[in-house]
Amino acid sequence: MKLMFVSDIHGSLYYCRLMQEIWQAEQPDRLILLGDLLYHGPRNDLPRDYNPKGVIAILNEMKDEILCVRGNCDAEVDQMVLQFPILADYLMLMLKKRTCIVTHGHIYNKDKLPPMKKGDILLHGHTHLQALEDMGDYLYINPGSISLPKGDDVNSYMIYEDGIFTIRDLEGRPIKSMSIFH
Repeated sequence: MKLMFVSDIHGSLYYCRLMQEIWQAEQPDRLILLGDLLYHGPRNDLPRDYNPKGVIAILNEMKDEILCVRGNCDAEVDQMVLQFPILADYLMLMLKKRTCIVTHGHIYNKDKLPPMKKGDILLHGHTHLQALEDMGDYLYINPGSISLPKGDDVNSYMIYEDGIFTIRDLEGRPIKSMSIFH
């Protein structure tokens, strides 16, 4: 199974179009969106080509390919215009017999863990900072932000395939990878 993870589009039509092009090139089985789809949020500058209506059109074209969790900038009014569910606080994936808890990061994160077993994976966005870290009892993974990276990070997305998470820049070049087998 091949999965593509994207976080924090924040209404950027430019980066949403790039995401769609990358998705077409990567051909994953599913696109998993980690929230903050349409609104830029009060703490962020406007992203490049801020156009939530344009983002809505692209995401609705892809609705059958998307799994999504709710970000702190997502609201019920956003659900009214999007044709796929966006209001779940988390979703769970089974990846090679490991439970992966996928969330945005504003409710559950490294500082406030969800109920987890040793060996589980916590995967979230929200911070706009890339992470592939072995925390001892669990793996912590964050693809960074496709539209508004923070720190020294570049715009990024992530692919999961054959037990390996790889964060990539928007040219598809690997930035860092981690195997869930160790």
